[in-house]
Amino acid sequence: MPSSLDKFEAIARSLARLPQQVLATVPVAEAPPEDPFEKRNIHTDLPAKVRDLFDDGHYPEATEHAFKYLDKKLQGHSGLTESGFKLMMAAFDSPIARVKLNPLVTTSEKDEQEGYRFMFAGAMKGIRNPRAHEPTIVDDPDICLDHLSFITLLLRRLEQSGYK
Repeated sequence: MPSSLDKFEAIARSLARLPQQVLATVPVAEAPPEDPFEKRNIHTDLPAKVRDLFDDGHYPEATEHAFKYLDKKLQGHSGLTESGFKLMMAAFDSPIARVKLNPLVTTSEKDEQEGYRFMFAGAMKGIRNPRAHEPTIVDDPDICLDHLSFITLLLRRLEQSGYK
């Protein structure tokens, strides 16, 4: 009785004898499309509702919900009750920053803190607020993924600083 290896070899040899034109007509199984959240390496801590909204084509709402998550996370880390732009400006305001991304000793560290302060605050004002207040905004999947990638960058920078 032939072994599995013998059977495999027999199949492989018979395929090798087939002309290339015949092999070209054999359908090749396509790989399933890559998940857009995995492809963009979107932060896994974002609430499942963000993914649900994205999958249902509600891109502005997915972006808005992700920013609400970021807002609540910063409120928790800072102990402040403000929201959005005001929260970000207050939380990262050095030298009395409630959320410090680094020791804030060197000029470079202070510059980084201030730069991220403006990125966090600017994202709230320029990305979240329009989607929260303007029902006519229409985003496509790539724009939404860009927003979620940006939130991912901000969340990972917080984590690098010891904030979970």
